[in-house]
Amino acid sequence: METDPPPKSWSIHTRPEIIAKYEVLERVGSGAYADVYRGRRLSDDLTVALKEIHDYQSAFREIDALQILQGSPNVVVLHEYFWREDEDAVLVLEFLRTDLATVISHAAKERTLSVGEIKRWMIQILSGVDTCHRNMIVHRDLKPANLLISDHGVLKLADFGQARILMEPGFDASEENPQEYEHGASNHESSFQHPETLPQKNLELGSVGHDEYFETLDKLRMKSTTEDIPDGNTSCLATCTTSDIDDDILKTNFCVEAMEGEEGKELGCLTSCVGTRWFRAPELLYGSTNYGLEIDLWSLGCIFAELLTLQPLFPGTADIDQLSRIINVLGNLDDKTWPGCSTLPDYGIISFSKVENPRGLENCLPNCSPDEVSLVKKLVCYDPARRATAMELLRDKYFDEEPLPVHVSELRVPLTRTGEDNGSPGGWNEYNGMDSDSDFDDFGPVNITRTGTGFSMQFP
Repeated sequence: METDPPPKSWSIHTRPEIIAKYEVLERVGSGAYADVYRGRRLSDDLTVALKEIHDYQSAFREIDALQILQGSPNVVVLHEYFWREDEDAVLVLEFLRTDLATVISHAAKERTLSVGEIKRWMIQILSGVDTCHRNMIVHRDLKPANLLISDHGVLKLADFGQARILMEPGFDASEENPQEYEHGASNHESSFQHPETLPQKNLELGSVGHDEYFETLDKLRMKSTTEDIPDGNTSCLATCTTSDIDDDILKTNFCVEAMEGEEGKELGCLTSCVGTRWFRAPELLYGSTNYGLEIDLWSLGCIFAELLTLQPLFPGTADIDQLSRIINVLGNLDDKTWPGCSTLPDYGIISFSKVENPRGLENCLPNCSPDEVSLVKKLVCYDPARRATAMELLRDKYFDEEPLPVHVSELRVPLTRTGEDNGSPGGWNEYNGMDSDSDFDDFGPVNITRTGTGFSMQFP
């Protein structure tokens, strides 16, 4: 005899299927689209993070990405999830009490971050990003607050609510798990506690060159525009309803059909409104919807620069200010520095006065070695095709030279998080104010010119 399903509830504290297995403790993070609670698994007293996601599409993306990446030592563990129609998804994640933003904040106060520690943090970040990119997953919101850290110093990528999968449907790799990179010491923590192992879809790129790597990406990205979950013209945190996606939402990673807009046109394109402003690639700031893994690589460069200097590289106050700061360092953007940039959606709308003497990344990285500057330059460059891949950087000589990366156990890990109640529910921390709407209040006179297709704005 079939039993009726438990009654539906909008509160994590009263959902029978959750409280039967977990004790819900205090809230540790809150945002517009999700809340995170510390929890205790009743069967074995394991401390977990219970992430209640209020947005359907973000929940779909995070679950999908984490299932594909299951087993990676540098990606947060998804133990299980609860999701029924008309209820918020609740993800049960491993509990990690701190993040890289807190490490940087503590180091900035005490000036105690050694080169060996920086290298170990970088290697762990690169290993996590390499795992994502081998599986053709673009994170789209890499920042220190989304890089969580265990008490033992293991760094793990988190908050995949904006992630996109750029992979052919039915892709079957010959290798289930990407090989872990080692530099002097292991960065693996044996805390994997999944109830079952799912097959991992992994793109084998071990012997692929840089050009072939991005050529493959371009082919897959073109397919993804009609085969992945459509962004359409949604905001950074999408708000699509259940009618946009198949009823059996997790039966496959790539079964979703593109929505149809006016005159039958498909709306399967990406959106440029992703990521946190300080770490957002210039192609996104210029409105590009034709991008891929390269936007994560720009974010990596900004994170690495912050690790080296203990301060953000481009702390823009608005999107226009963000572009202005980038241009003042790298110089004006044109087809010579970045072939094809003039085709970006907003390139003809937004322009800046000529920068005669760009500051250069060297001057933004004082007291850094040439190798450290070179590492950042390989990532923070206009042309996405010129950005070094995570796989290439893991093999960079910088990590094999003295001082060598310290062992994970030697990393100094703060046991408390900076501002843990004021931020992103993914990383449970945030850079306050970075995602406010664009405005022009901080700029002088803006020259607005009518054009044949609309208007353009030139900023001083």
